[in-house]
Amino acid sequence: MGSIKRLIEKEVRGVHVNSLEIGSSVSEDTENGFLMPVNKQIDIACQALAKDSKLQSGYNAIGFSQGGQFLRAIAQRCPNPPMKNLISVGGQHQGVYGFPRCPGDNATLCDYVRKLLNLGAYVGLVQAEYWHDPLNEKEYKAKSIFLADLNQENKRNATEKANLLKLQNFVLVKFLDDGMVDPRDSEWFGFYKPGQSKELYTLFDSPLYTEDWLGLKEMNATGRLHFLASPGDHLQFTQQWFIDNIVNNFLK
Repeated sequence: MGSIKRLIEKEVRGVHVNSLEIGSSVSEDTENGFLMPVNKQIDIACQALAKDSKLQSGYNAIGFSQGGQFLRAIAQRCPNPPMKNLISVGGQHQGVYGFPRCPGDNATLCDYVRKLLNLGAYVGLVQAEYWHDPLNEKEYKAKSIFLADLNQENKRNATEKANLLKLQNFVLVKFLDDGMVDPRDSEWFGFYKPGQSKELYTLFDSPLYTEDWLGLKEMNATGRLHFLASPGDHLQFTQQWFIDNIVNNFLK
């Protein structure tokens, strides 16, 4: 994040960049990113943004990997200060089903590990924050403590929808050769069709879009929903790609 901060400061004259840190040090921030409940992280980030005097008239937000859906939670729940553009770089907006780098040519092994993960994903101390089991959508919706609520799969929240619709632009970046996120289409709100883990649906096929639970259909109709593709693996982009596609189009 330090290199990204310096790059933006170099390219956008006079910009103020607040690199959110959940904790009092880099190591604590890294640990909290994995172990602290997401909803608590969101609360801490909202408080930090509210205290930053330079952001009060509005700010642009960029989230990398899980930061993409975490910042969307901030847009939906914390409208002050106002978020202008939300840029999700490799965020998993429909969650993940699998484990990173599962051997692509070993479907049996991948499915077996998924079943083992399913056993622990919704019980005990394991935080079911954006694990999404397409083989058991009912349990996912009932026991998810973050993503199902964020995507309004159990009940609709008109306030959160209205807050998200205040965005000037919502940018979704998918990595075309992503070996970390399964399925990578989650980065564009796609996912496995219910009941299996082979066939995929797109955002446009989902009730989240057709029934417009979050306002994405309205956002798309007004030209404010953007789908960008980057070659390469998870978060593996060049500085020039970032400048050409993100900085020049949405930050300057």
